[in-house]
Amino acid sequence: MKLWAKGFEISQAIEQFTVGRDRELDVWLAMHDILGSLAHTEMLQSINLLSADEFLTLRNELRVLYHEAQSGNFIIEDGVEDVHSQVELLLTRRLGDMGKKIHSGRSRNDQVLLDLKLYIRAQIQDVVAHVKPLFDLLIEQSERYKDVLIPGYTHYQVAMPSSFGLWFGAYAESLVDDMIVLQAAYRIANKNPLGSAAGYGSSFPLNRQMTTDLLGFEALNYNVVYAQMGRGKTERIVADAIASVAATLGKMAQDVCLFISQNFNFISFPAHLTTGSSIMPHKKNPDVFELIRAKANKMMALPTEIALITANLPSGYHRDLQLIKESFLPVFEEIKSCLGMAHYMLQHIIINDSAVLDEKYQYMFSVEVVNDLVLKGVSFRDAYKQVGELIENGQFTPQTQVNHTHEGSIGNLCNDKISALMDSALAAFAFDKVDEALNNLLTKP
Repeated sequence: MKLWAKGFEISQAIEQFTVGRDRELDVWLAMHDILGSLAHTEMLQSINLLSADEFLTLRNELRVLYHEAQSGNFIIEDGVEDVHSQVELLLTRRLGDMGKKIHSGRSRNDQVLLDLKLYIRAQIQDVVAHVKPLFDLLIEQSERYKDVLIPGYTHYQVAMPSSFGLWFGAYAESLVDDMIVLQAAYRIANKNPLGSAAGYGSSFPLNRQMTTDLLGFEALNYNVVYAQMGRGKTERIVADAIASVAATLGKMAQDVCLFISQNFNFISFPAHLTTGSSIMPHKKNPDVFELIRAKANKMMALPTEIALITANLPSGYHRDLQLIKESFLPVFEEIKSCLGMAHYMLQHIIINDSAVLDEKYQYMFSVEVVNDLVLKGVSFRDAYKQVGELIENGQFTPQTQVNHTHEGSIGNLCNDKISALMDSALAAFAFDKVDEALNNLLTKP
């Protein structure tokens, strides 16, 4: 079934090439397409393009379809081009000509835009639900190991004292900023394109604000041309936000891969959470974090891929945009998987609380000695020179008592402040408004 069919057969080779993976990928959009149709049909009834009886009949059947899709019983049949066609086909089979009325006032262009935005909203909510446990664990571990020192590095060289409290807390605060970026992307996606049709509106007196409210959107994409221009742009912005989360995970994974090596020996994991070598019996490899690192790099490449697909397109719809779905739709499962595995692994991390006792780390305390001299009245430049000469002459004695008290330092982690920032960032999503609107669509009498 093709919604654009006009009585002639298209070449099978052309159909196969142009449909691509849409049948496979559009199944992921099925529940969202049905939600859009529930809102659209209610709006059509309000402007007398459907009778009250037709609307109630269609609504009941769409709700049945929604629950079928929710339980995994929705398929796109061979010969059916996309999810929109499949939904209309099923309604027509079950309800006759009434099912053919649901497309009035919309195009597949604004349908897929709507589906993508509803999908993005739901997926971002799910990503946030995966971020919060990892954030909480990082704060918990930061507090637990706040007094365990490790070397801090610059240029891969031992630099100054750090701590596991600082290390865990740093990635917790990084996730706060990631959530702020993700919330901005959510707001871009949380605008209603329905009613823009093929990008130039409709001569029907559509009530676009009504569908906006029914679907729980924050606002409309008002200009119908810009609504269509949002295809590709929305995905790129959301991909940028996902890439921000991925960058945090990737950097943390790289740290773990270094810290677990014998040359660092700062951490370890239980044997059952590592892998081995087929030839070297001593090996315990951090494969999970190596894969998180690689997957994070792949996710960070996605915004560039989308930007290159869309870079030279003028306004209006173009089939190029179809290709974005192939890389974009799966990225949410990828980031959620990485967040889940990072959380699982870090629950079981084993901290070496005596790593800094190794002699090779003694010079990381040089700044502490310099600062102690300054507190005794020596100028910083003279203190720096004196300590440098002691190091050069092999006479340096480290001062391992670290006394950092300012905000965000070893002795004052400010984890309560970081947690408050995360609470504020998460509250800004206002998921409850969307949940309430969609629940009404599916349950109100």
